[in-house]
Order: sequence, then C-alpha cells, then structure tokens
Amino acid sequence: MNITEKQQIISQIVLLLEQLIESQTPTQHIEQTYIKDKPLEMLTIKECAALVNGLSENTVRQLVAQGKIAYVRAGSGVRGKILVSKASLLEYLGIAS
Repeated sequence: MNITEKQQIISQIVLLLEQLIESQTPTQHIEQTYIKDKPLEMLTIKECAALVNGLSENTVRQLVAQGKIAYVRAGSGVRGKILVSKASLLEYLGIAS
C-alpha cells in the first residue's frame, strides 16, 4: 500500500466521521422547572418503585441511565445514591401529580 492509497483511506474515514457527527442530534438535557409554591421532591430508586404500582427498581434505573427522567447522584462512584425528581418521573409516566 502506497502513500496515495493511505491518504485516500484516511480521507474516506474523515468523511464518514464528519457524516456521523452531523447525523447525531445533541443530547437533550432535562430542564427542571421550579414552582415557588411547591418544593422540589427527590425520591430514591426504591421510593420511586413504591410510588407507582407495577414500576420496578430496575425500570427506574434504566430511565435514569437513558436520561429520560431528571436525577441527581448524591455521592460518587457506585456507592453514590441516585435521587430522582418526583415531578419528572410522574410527568414521564403521564401521571398527574
């Protein structure tokens, strides 16, 4: 393989990477709206599962991992506790709070 062939392969890879970057939509960040009359209520994974009948802890963890509900990690690493916004969870599930 000569230099010209290598340059062609590199230019093709760069073109494919540019197309990949352009096709990806930016990650949507969940914005929490605060209501002055209502304090922000955060729940643990276990509390979320107990709040909604038929909702498992694993499902709540998946929603957090996919970024579909607003959450905060209190602490760091695997021992950090995940706190989920109650309003965000209920809104995602379509349940009026």
